[in-house]
Amino acid sequence: MTLVSLCALSLNVHASNPSKALAVDEDSFSCINDMQPVRGFFVDNLDKSKLDSTITVAKAGKGEYPAGSVVQLVPTEVMVKHPKGTSPVTNDWEFFELAVSPEGSKFTARGYDNVINKFGGNCLDCHKKAKPQFDLICETGHGCDPIPITKEMIAVIQKTDPRCKAPVNLNDKEMLILKQLQQMLKPQ
Repeated sequence: MTLVSLCALSLNVHASNPSKALAVDEDSFSCINDMQPVRGFFVDNLDKSKLDSTITVAKAGKGEYPAGSVVQLVPTEVMVKHPKGTSPVTNDWEFFELAVSPEGSKFTARGYDNVINKFGGNCLDCHKKAKPQFDLICETGHGCDPIPITKEMIAVIQKTDPRCKAPVNLNDKEMLILKQLQQMLKPQ
């Protein structure tokens, strides 16, 4: 089963102050559905003592996320908030692209200002268009460019995270959407 990957291609990490960066490894990420859902995306925090603060900011829809915050729209892409000063150009967010399987997550790309998405765009170039009060989080009305997949497609991608233990039963409409996604992602 092919999943959509919006941010990819670079394994370079360009932090202004890498000594401040949090330790993030492939085991830092698991089933997206184990995270807190908020308006169609999911949040967590690498430091569980800050999870409530992350959820509060996400539910408010604006504000500065605390260090350790994890934001995911789809299983194969993640944003992680690092401590203040790690990467001022990205407001301390690092972008990750993951290959996901029942065995877990593998990095295929990670970086601050240099990760290119599946559709040829730089992740930061889109996220930096978010109005300042949204801390680089893109939602409708935040100022970011729209992504070329529908909310229904995103929901199917979220349901089919292979890292999740519970079996997924897609209805006929969702199966059709999954086939459309697979067609979109075929190499041209």
